[in-house]
Amino acid sequence: MTLSELVRLSLEEDVGPGDVTTESCVPEDAVSRGWIEARHDLVLSGMAPAAEVFRQMGVDFEALAQDGDRVGPMQRVALLEGPSRAMLTGERLALNFLMRLSGIATNTAVTVAAAAGQIKVVDTRKTTPLHRRLEKDAVVHGGGKNHRFALYDAVLIKDNHIQAAGGVVQAIQNAKAAGQGLRIQCEVEDLEQLELALGEGVDSVLLDNMSNAELAACVALVAGRAETEASGGMTPERIATLVGLGLDRVSVGGLIHQARWVDLALEFEE
Repeated sequence: MTLSELVRLSLEEDVGPGDVTTESCVPEDAVSRGWIEARHDLVLSGMAPAAEVFRQMGVDFEALAQDGDRVGPMQRVALLEGPSRAMLTGERLALNFLMRLSGIATNTAVTVAAAAGQIKVVDTRKTTPLHRRLEKDAVVHGGGKNHRFALYDAVLIKDNHIQAAGGVVQAIQNAKAAGQGLRIQCEVEDLEQLELALGEGVDSVLLDNMSNAELAACVALVAGRAETEASGGMTPERIATLVGLGLDRVSVGGLIHQARWVDLALEFEE
C-alpha cells in the first residue's frame, strides 16, 4: 500500500460523510495559518504522512524540521496555510501519525544510547498491520536498524519451524535446498543447537531468552563464524549490561509495540 492510499483510507475512516463540527461552526470561505509544535523533547518522525494528510486536504505544509531531528519544547516543526475547515479536519489524523511515529523514534533513541555504539539495535515484525513501513522508518529515524521487512526477504528459522521440520539440521538443510539464496538465521536454545546451526553454515544465530552468562558462552563458541543476535525482553537497562559481551546486535520488538506516543500540537495563528 502506498502512503497516498494509506492516508486516503485513514481520512475516509475519520471523516466519513463529513466533519460535522467543523462544517457547522466554521465559515466555508475562512482561511487560516498555523503551525505544528513539539510540547517536549523528542525525536521527530512522521513528517511525510502528516504532509500527505494536508496535501490531500488542500492545505499548504512547510516543514521546518526533518525526520530524525531532535526537537525541544515549543519548537515548531511545520507551518500550515489553507482553508480553515480543511486544516481542522486533517488536524487529528496528521498529529496521530506524528505523535505515534515520533514516539517510536524517541523510544528507539533511548534504546540505542544504552548500547553505547557497541551493539546494533534492530526492530522486529511486531508492527501495526499496514503501518510497517512507517514504523520501521521511525526506528531508523531514532538511530536503530531494520531487521527483515517481511516474510519474503530473509529466512528466519524459529523454534516452531525446527519442531515442524524435525530438528535444527533438517530445517536449515531444507531452507538451503529451496535454493532462494536468502540470508539464513536460526534461533537456538542452547550450545548444542548452536553447534549444529554453525555446522550447517548459517549466516546468523538468534540467541533468545538467554542469561548474560549463556550469551557470553554462545559468543565464545561462535568465534566470528556467524552473526550473533540476542532477543527476548530487551530493555535499555538490560542492553546496557550486554555491552562488552561481543554480541553483534539485539532485536527489540518493544521499539515499536511498547513506544509511548509523544505530544505535538497544531496551533492556529490569531
